[in-house]
Amino acid sequence: MKIRLVSKTTVDPSYVKYLLEEIGVPEEFKDVIEEPEGLIAYIARVSSSNQANNKYAGLIRYCMSHGHWSILEMANVVFEIETSRAISPQILRHRSFSFQEFSQRYAAVDSSGIEIYAARRQDTKNRQNSIADISPEIAAEWDRRQLENWKSSFEHYTWALDNEIAKECARMVLPLQTKTRMFMNGTLRSWVHYISLRADTATQAEHQEIASAIKAQLCESFPIVAEAAQWITE
Repeated sequence: MKIRLVSKTTVDPSYVKYLLEEIGVPEEFKDVIEEPEGLIAYIARVSSSNQANNKYAGLIRYCMSHGHWSILEMANVVFEIETSRAISPQILRHRSFSFQEFSQRYAAVDSSGIEIYAARRQDTKNRQNSIADISPEIAAEWDRRQLENWKSSFEHYTWALDNEIAKECARMVLPLQTKTRMFMNGTLRSWVHYISLRADTATQAEHQEIASAIKAQLCESFPIVAEAAQWITE
């Protein structure tokens, strides 16, 4: 699993110039509006006579605590995610986001394209949960079997490609462990909702790991929003 921050909303320089020269916004507000949280607050105050206000932490906290989520739709964030074909469908279920994913129809998978997953025991009381108390011997054997299955599957896959079978057909023999790479774009509002769901213990552990890594990145980029959302960085 790998997470990379690709981009986040920034204000266009021409708009900053417009605010300073035509609207008469004070020069000291320039640094505020160039930050994504400052931009969110500026837009949130569209009906205020004091729109260019350097103090905005309280406004963001108030809006979030009172369910005024629309202000968080004024900023977008894009992440690159490397995971497996087992986890990517869980991510794609979040329909308020836009996605681009590596296509096995058009590009071949290479021999290193597998994620090994730890063995966990099924929780008999909560089917959404699994417990990491498998013996080291069973865990090691599980790792070995995953690799063995991958080698066999990849051999069938390469045989198909070598015999001019289309990639969209050859991919059918690949296991759910096959790596995939995707880009996930959404508003800050969508990310807050995503973290609240997927960083929770009801989510599969591998998906929790992704959500927690994204949360840590968002805490750095949006510290005021992170505080209002009561996130805790690990």
